[in-house]
Amino acid sequence: MNATMRRVVIGTAAVSMALSVAACGKAGDKSSDSSSSDSKTIGLLLPDSVTARYEKFDHPLFDAKVKELCSDCKVEYANAAGDAAKQAQQVSSMITKGVKVLVISAQDSAAIKSSIQTAVDKGIKVVAYDRLAQGPVSAYVSFDNVKVGELQGQALLDSLGSKATTKSKVVMINGDDADPNAGQFKKGAHNVLDGKVDIAYEQSGLWKDTVAAQKMSAAITQLGAKKIAGVYAANDGMAGGIANTLKGAGIAGIPLTGQDAELAGIQRIVAGTQSSTVYKAFKPEADAAAQLAVNLLEGKSIKDLATQTLTSGSGTKVPSQLLTPVSVTKANIKDTVIADKLYTVADICTSEYAKACKAAGLS
Repeated sequence: MNATMRRVVIGTAAVSMALSVAACGKAGDKSSDSSSSDSKTIGLLLPDSVTARYEKFDHPLFDAKVKELCSDCKVEYANAAGDAAKQAQQVSSMITKGVKVLVISAQDSAAIKSSIQTAVDKGIKVVAYDRLAQGPVSAYVSFDNVKVGELQGQALLDSLGSKATTKSKVVMINGDDADPNAGQFKKGAHNVLDGKVDIAYEQSGLWKDTVAAQKMSAAITQLGAKKIAGVYAANDGMAGGIANTLKGAGIAGIPLTGQDAELAGIQRIVAGTQSSTVYKAFKPEADAAAQLAVNLLEGKSIKDLATQTLTSGSGTKVPSQLLTPVSVTKANIKDTVIADKLYTVADICTSEYAKACKAAGLS
């Protein structure tokens, strides 16, 4: 082989090797990109572990529905345990884990805004769950929260009956101001109660039974035990603390509202120490959030799911799916939480509540 021919062969071989290496590199890059772009991981972030619903119902129900809709999808889960800073860290962790959709029930709807913006900047779709977070969220699913407050207020008036006058002093213990739902519950309750009763004491209970108990104690001191006609508590957790304070002060037989249809709240209704709660069926809400998340993950339209538009605290117009809440009193426990198999009669009618259950026609 002469020198010229040798140079041609060597050059051809070198080009061939280079093309081969380049091709391998591109294949590797494509594989890496595919792994990232084809990720089917959905993140679920819930706000606290104090409210019984999140760990017992929302998380497992959401998980199950995602698996039903998308067998090869994975759900990454974290709970903020009532800490807004911790939830911001959890968003960062979800970004690192490569989630493609993030479903978040904000501990603090305003504080989480920058974290949501960061996630969206990384190409992640965000669904606000139960609480309308600020920032560029793609969809929101919850209940009609003003309606929730209206149901609470009406249940209080119904329980007061003829005692519902502008001279009747009512205590209002609202939820955490950092939660936009709390403001909507409060607005709904005022829509119904204003002008019908005297809201003589109103404070935030921060969704904590201990804080609500302290506020109730302060209200009793300020107004006098015999002057209080009824109590609006924004959820069942706070109602539990308030019920204990009322009992300690020797106050019985006055209306006390709640929300979330927690087992303890239902049992208090049976026993007569709480007059009502609001049932927001967890399964339809979790199912709706899962469907929105999977649709966004797969690039499908959500127009038929999120048919309403709400404006968040940051001014973002968000496609929304709002479900219908139901007021629960002793009269319709069978037709609501038991009929939906949220609880069984055995769950509610433990030995402590056996006599009250029998009187209520539950056993």
